[in-house]
Amino acid sequence: MTDNDDPTMRESDPIIHPRRELFEHGLLPIPKLIFSDGNQTLTSIKDKFLHLSASSSTHRVDSIAISETLQISLDHARLLLDTLASVLHCDSDPLVTADSSEVDSVGADVYHLLLFLYIQSYKRLLPRTHKDSAAIADVWPSTSAFDGYLSVLSPLQLARSNSRRFMPSQADEEAHQLCYIQKHLANILSLLANSVDGEGEESQVLTKENFEYIGFLIYFGDKSSDRIPLSQAVPFFANSDPDMPAAPVPATQIHEWLLQNIEYTTERISEKVSPKENGLTHDQDLAMVDMSAKSANITTNAKGPCVVEGISKSSYVRRASDIKGSYVKVANCQDSVIYILAPLRYATIYGCSDTTIVLGAVGKALRVEHCERVHVIVAAKRVCIGNCRECIFFMGVNQRPLMVGDNHKLQVAPFNTFYSRLEEHMDEVGVKATVNKWDDHVALGPVDPHDSLSHPVGISDVQAESASHLEPDQFTNFLIPNGLDGETSGSTEVNPFALPTAYMSSQQRNCDNLAEIKHMLKETQLEESRKRELLSALHVYFKDWLYGKYYRVLHYTKQRSLALFYLVLKSVSFLQQRLETLDNFIA
Repeated sequence: MTDNDDPTMRESDPIIHPRRELFEHGLLPIPKLIFSDGNQTLTSIKDKFLHLSASSSTHRVDSIAISETLQISLDHARLLLDTLASVLHCDSDPLVTADSSEVDSVGADVYHLLLFLYIQSYKRLLPRTHKDSAAIADVWPSTSAFDGYLSVLSPLQLARSNSRRFMPSQADEEAHQLCYIQKHLANILSLLANSVDGEGEESQVLTKENFEYIGFLIYFGDKSSDRIPLSQAVPFFANSDPDMPAAPVPATQIHEWLLQNIEYTTERISEKVSPKENGLTHDQDLAMVDMSAKSANITTNAKGPCVVEGISKSSYVRRASDIKGSYVKVANCQDSVIYILAPLRYATIYGCSDTTIVLGAVGKALRVEHCERVHVIVAAKRVCIGNCRECIFFMGVNQRPLMVGDNHKLQVAPFNTFYSRLEEHMDEVGVKATVNKWDDHVALGPVDPHDSLSHPVGISDVQAESASHLEPDQFTNFLIPNGLDGETSGSTEVNPFALPTAYMSSQQRNCDNLAEIKHMLKETQLEESRKRELLSALHVYFKDWLYGKYYRVLHYTKQRSLALFYLVLKSVSFLQQRLETLDNFIA
């Protein structure tokens, strides 16, 4: 908007966007952080924080001050700081750049912390109904092995019950987040404003410095440009003299101007969707129109996440050169192997089943929710798992993994793969191979108050289920085929994360058994026809193992090369049980 009195904007002008990573990765299901009377309670908390930080010119509070003021444990205060650091919009903030041992003492900026606490009242948008439910009815598994004796619905049944609900489109989520900001904008501005002499609407003003904190929630930009600093996008501070402090502006003027921009943005979003495609969806906090984009397997948006959706019974690869931006969502995929071999800031996995998903390096946060029988392999700084069942997570993770919501039969294990550019990608996004807290997770209860999906009555009384450790003799290396990460070769030749002793010993036994098998096959003299029969038998056994271990994903075996097969064998131990059969066959 070029003039405060003229709400019209050109189609090419940058528009306002919510910082979706804040709403997707910044919510903690800790009851004491969710305030029903948000502004009143947070105003009191603001006064306490400012008093505690009065001796510091930077207005920062440490974990002890946070713990005492919010009446939460020190562990939860540290979790709050780690989560806040993962969603801050300014990478130069001391909390973002601090080492793990310094986070408690560095603390959080008071105003960042207040906005972070305010958005804890946000509830995610309900999943939308798929336009063609009948067409997908034969794709998704209708039951889980646990449905016979568990009293609660499985995550996928819950998410897809009554017309098989699907993840909202990017337009849905952005509009929902903007509606939330629009509804609460007056309260948010009052937390950032200073009181001055005056009456009524003129008694609160915002300085340029405090206005910049709104960048924690929203930004200006378009598909072809970078994010624009808020003070440069608004007419109030853009032309101020750099040698003179910008004069404070009444909060009511800023409130009105932002509301006009939000309304214009929501209108532009709704214009892109045919009214026939709109459906009504409800949330406990607000209601809005469902603005669903046309369904597609792959959606790439320069200002939003790259979405991989609806992959079924396939292998799918995306490399660093294929990803625009640094945010990926993998949604509603089943019976597949998906490789996202790229450096990322954020990643989300939603509503997948019977799938192996390999992510490169995630420098901020990964969220996995409403998944069944999924294997996730990731090197990340932070991992959050919610409402999942029968999944295994092979992690190289720098912070304690977070388990939220109603999880069942989860297993965790050390990171178990590599590709040639992995360490390069880890360095790029700041994931450290020297720290791996895969076995030190935090569970925060069976109900996630931010999840709009309903939960069965009485589930709040159920104790959160912890994840178990994968047995070392079931742990195997996952092989990523050579060259899959792109034409440019890197320097990574082994798993960069050190394995615990028990898992390393198991791997050594597997390697010894493999060497014995290879020696046996090399010493066996066979005619050409018998060699072909042997190779065929090996493929049969490999498919049999893969069917049981990786859920019918058989695409590796399409290449009939014995050399490639030996490479695949590096990650399996099933031939130990087949030696007698092979001996008889070869004889």
